[in-house]
Amino acid sequence: MTREPPATSLPSNVTLNVESETEYEDLLGLWSDLESGLGIILGSPGSIQEFEQRVWQYDRWMQTLLQRDTDVGLYLLFQLATNSPVGYSASHALVSAVLCHLIAVELKVSTPERDALVHAALTMNIAMTALQDQLAGQVDRPSIAQMEAIRVHASKGGLMLANLHVKDELWLDIVTSHHDESGNSGLLSLMQPTGRLSRILRVVDRYAAMISPRKSRAGRSATDSVRSIISSAPEQNDEVGHSLVRAVGLCPPGTYVRLDNGEVAVVMRRSAKANHPHVAIVVDAGGALVPQPRLHRTANSSPKIQAALAASTVRVRLNHHLILQLGAYAAQQP
Repeated sequence: MTREPPATSLPSNVTLNVESETEYEDLLGLWSDLESGLGIILGSPGSIQEFEQRVWQYDRWMQTLLQRDTDVGLYLLFQLATNSPVGYSASHALVSAVLCHLIAVELKVSTPERDALVHAALTMNIAMTALQDQLAGQVDRPSIAQMEAIRVHASKGGLMLANLHVKDELWLDIVTSHHDESGNSGLLSLMQPTGRLSRILRVVDRYAAMISPRKSRAGRSATDSVRSIISSAPEQNDEVGHSLVRAVGLCPPGTYVRLDNGEVAVVMRRSAKANHPHVAIVVDAGGALVPQPRLHRTANSSPKIQAALAASTVRVRLNHHLILQLGAYAAQQP
């Protein structure tokens, strides 16, 4: 049975660090429970009392987890995104909300606008939750009926949220317009709040969809996904795409890279340079699992990152506890 999140942001007796295996399991469990809780309210919103307050609760919990260690949060989140036990819709909502939060911080978005953006990210697909999970496990192209449900889900979602007594008009407007590309160009600073925030959510929505695997296709690497977004932007200087890179890096924690000596590594932490993260080498050049993951700072020495890898191409069972310990050491010993 899925555990509901606690009434406050986090249980008071939980220590958010990774100094022991038990504490790592607690942290992973908290992210997993947050994702599971989202699955419950998105799957049966009409049965949730005080729906708006529940979304606020999950947002506060998410922020608490990120404030403790954003890199650990991203590591666990990107690992969950490619192997979620809950389902595509909840995983997509959580990944999107975290990325919107980090971009909002990067762009110095006001608190009310940040709140509306993150809450819209959590609920943008509320009108097609079951369909979203169905499509993720479907090989065939969407049917005519499914395509129609996709076409109207944004406007229908806004109406559903209003019927659930969501009072934040900006939140409702972002959900309703998050696929409207009519105002997709121009400087963010010159746009009205709804257009500006909808544009951020639209980019994040696309990025999160690209990195997540589906039955019909493997997920793309984070680097390929963000480069595709930036290259297809109508503006030469895509503010949202570049803000995403500054916020999480070209290769975010939890994603995989191939080094130029043939070794494969998992990214542990961001560094001051977006394309030079701290990594743990987990597969040697011959394709064998490395028994003890090795810390490597790609900014300081060779080997360098040759390519980002989709998670589906890396067939290893990671010891997350050891990797996060290496990441903690890398953070303490710059």
